[in-house]
Amino acid sequence: MKVASRTFTTLTVYAALAACAGCTHAPGYPKPGDEVLRPDKELDFQVLYKQNCSGCHGDDGRNGGALPLNNPAYLAVAGADNIRAATTRGVGATLMPGFARSAGGMLTEQQIDALVRGMLHTWARPSEFAGVNLPPYSGSAPGNAADGQKAYAVACARCHGADGTGVKNPAQRGASPHSIVDPSYLALVNNQCLRSIVIAGHPGEDAPDWRSYIASSGARPLTAQEINDIVTWIAEHRASAGDQASNNLPGRATGLAGKEAK
Repeated sequence: MKVASRTFTTLTVYAALAACAGCTHAPGYPKPGDEVLRPDKELDFQVLYKQNCSGCHGDDGRNGGALPLNNPAYLAVAGADNIRAATTRGVGATLMPGFARSAGGMLTEQQIDALVRGMLHTWARPSEFAGVNLPPYSGSAPGNAADGQKAYAVACARCHGADGTGVKNPAQRGASPHSIVDPSYLALVNNQCLRSIVIAGHPGEDAPDWRSYIASSGARPLTAQEINDIVTWIAEHRASAGDQASNNLPGRATGLAGKEAK
């Protein structure tokens, strides 16, 4: 009887275990889709962007405090390599940190690649720029502040004011009330950031890029030299006191920014 009892008990246990093994509706049992990836295995662009980028660049790549990434003109000029470098290493003399592990961040190389591919796939419009003569992402010639002030007056003053301090009339189409020559603002951006903004503008209503700044005087784009000159003129408004770090930026005196200042 004891042997039979043990056998019955063993069979009962095995039967219960088998029944539980096939039960996927027990309380607490994870449902399909409930699995949580390890943070370093996440490769979904939307998830990575929301976790790492949206706080500064906006939920959809716009309307954040930092440079809009949902800007086809910027993406066309910057290209995958420059975007990857900025995401990997950060941007010198700005608040943009490096997100790669090699720069003290949390993301793997595969995750950086997923972010770059996602930005280009989601927001770029390559067909719009097919055949367009794109300006260089980084300047290759010295800028001249005096010439930059003249180019600014023709291309930018109608929206940013003759002296760069903004246009306060809200009824003026495309006008911005914000100063682009305020030393506090210029302390947060390097010359490459200024260059990217001059080239790509801010996406949105009545926000042109370099192709249409001079539409009122011949409908032509800014030349690469005019871009260099305008950046140089804006950068000269940086406060001399308390801005010594910016003086060490590549191209600080010329409006150019080298590879390390991207």
